[in-house]
Amino acid sequence: MQPSKDISRLIEIMAALREPETGCPWDIEQNFATIAPYTIEEAYEVADAIARNDIDHLKEELGDLLLQVVYHAQMAEESGEFAFGDVVQGITTKMIRRHPHVFGDAKAREARSAKGMWEKIKAEEKAEKRAARIARGLDPEDHGKGFLDSVPVALPALTRALKLQEKAARVGFDWGEAAPILDKIEEEIGELREAMAKGDKAAVKDEFGDMLFALVNLGRHLELDSEAALGGTNDKFRKRFHYVEKSLDDAGHSLEAATLDEMEALWQQAKTAK
Repeated sequence: MQPSKDISRLIEIMAALREPETGCPWDIEQNFATIAPYTIEEAYEVADAIARNDIDHLKEELGDLLLQVVYHAQMAEESGEFAFGDVVQGITTKMIRRHPHVFGDAKAREARSAKGMWEKIKAEEKAEKRAARIARGLDPEDHGKGFLDSVPVALPALTRALKLQEKAARVGFDWGEAAPILDKIEEEIGELREAMAKGDKAAVKDEFGDMLFALVNLGRHLELDSEAALGGTNDKFRKRFHYVEKSLDDAGHSLEAATLDEMEALWQQAKTAK
């Protein structure tokens, strides 16, 4: 079998890997649940390549992510649920439907700036999905029965907190401005101190989570994405720590042998270094 730019070749390869008699033992054993973590990991690696502006790596990682889509579709086809072509048809149908101002008739294109068009179409799609699930004898709700249950559980916690807050804000459950949230954060810090003083690990975890949730809310009101903000701080920490490491190495010392005072002094230098 030879490589190809045709998507059908990738589908053929995946089918061969899953072939019960002649396929790869590891691939044959997998299911949706065991592959899901790899799917998430590949999406992060795509984002990482973009953040580093590494185009060659981006091409490779997009291929790895595409493989995940083909992998899930192959398993679904084996169980008689759907195939890769159905996935493509579904997303093309959705994109055409959600952009009537681009793909619709002249009247729809004239409504290019119509407010609420996107949400209206999504609401119609949700109603259709609900009706289809009822027709199949399934629970009518896709994710649950609550207003916030459409926010995916598998999102990174900071991102999920932001999505939950944004959705709650749509119905008016929100702070009017950022300033009062600072008071809420101070309140949460106080409750965390109390839990720590009592030595109650469960309460400490709970209060720490409340504090993080309030910080995400503050970031939202400041028009900041908590994941992006923390990502920048992570990178800053890594660079400064590398400065400490390199400075020690240049002086013939190691991180393991350095004292905290020595590392702190170099850390302060790193903060002012360009």
